[in-house]
Amino acid sequence: MSSQREAFPGVVELNVGGTSYTTAVETLRRHPDSLLGQMFAEGRGSAAEGPGNPLPRDGRGCYFLDRDGQLFRYVLDFLRTDRLLLPAGFAEKDRLRLEAEHFQLKDMVAALARNTSGASVPQCPQCGRATLPPLQHKPAAATGEAAPTSPAKQDAKKPGFVTIGYCGTFAFGPNGVTDVKFRKLTRIFVCGKVNVTREVFGDTLNESRDPDRGMPDRYTSRFYLKHTYLEQAFDMLAEAGFKLASAAANGTSYGSVQSAGPGSTGGVHEAERAWGHYNEFVFQRE
Repeated sequence: MSSQREAFPGVVELNVGGTSYTTAVETLRRHPDSLLGQMFAEGRGSAAEGPGNPLPRDGRGCYFLDRDGQLFRYVLDFLRTDRLLLPAGFAEKDRLRLEAEHFQLKDMVAALARNTSGASVPQCPQCGRATLPPLQHKPAAATGEAAPTSPAKQDAKKPGFVTIGYCGTFAFGPNGVTDVKFRKLTRIFVCGKVNVTREVFGDTLNESRDPDRGMPDRYTSRFYLKHTYLEQAFDMLAEAGFKLASAAANGTSYGSVQSAGPGSTGGVHEAERAWGHYNEFVFQRE
């Protein structure tokens, strides 16, 4: 029984850990011996998955890769330019190295080694492939030195502000009875110092609208959360030592005008009076 090979389009849409990318299939084939080069090789279909097992796709039909979506942008940049392009103060080189090793991009691993240490790149004695040595961690008690502190830990003790905003809707039913979906949230926005927001919200922080650019201690007003549970955001801020300092809110009616009829008042039905609202909460850590 012959297996059906998958024909790849010239332009490929990817879903990498929930982050969408669009690129030319030839870009993914730039390094034929890499994992991506094998997966999207011409005439081979899903080489990584084996005959008869096509690459997984998401609900929109995009090819799905279960990797770090934020870091993949640097992998894709390397495939396009054969250069390692990182922003100033980039603090995730160890994680990016793991991504490069997973995708079997030996030239990118070598470039990361040079970028990290400035020394000659070590090679595997068996295959000659450039590699980064494993990280060496010595207990502080054994060396007598103070343990290094990550930027997030340093910021954990610093005073500062984080602003939480959200858009939502609430509606009134007949006789002013509040509907059960009175506070339907569409998105929770986060403003503040990048390092601090990462410390507080961790993996629940969605940075796709404002990817890593510039120094890690910069400020942003474009992050948002992957969940729409306002109390969850408040709990995380409380655990990080923040307290509510101020709040503000506004609302606008956008109920549509209906033709007059039974149960209508002035052309607007009681059950269709809805309000959009935007609220902001300022949290402070002293």
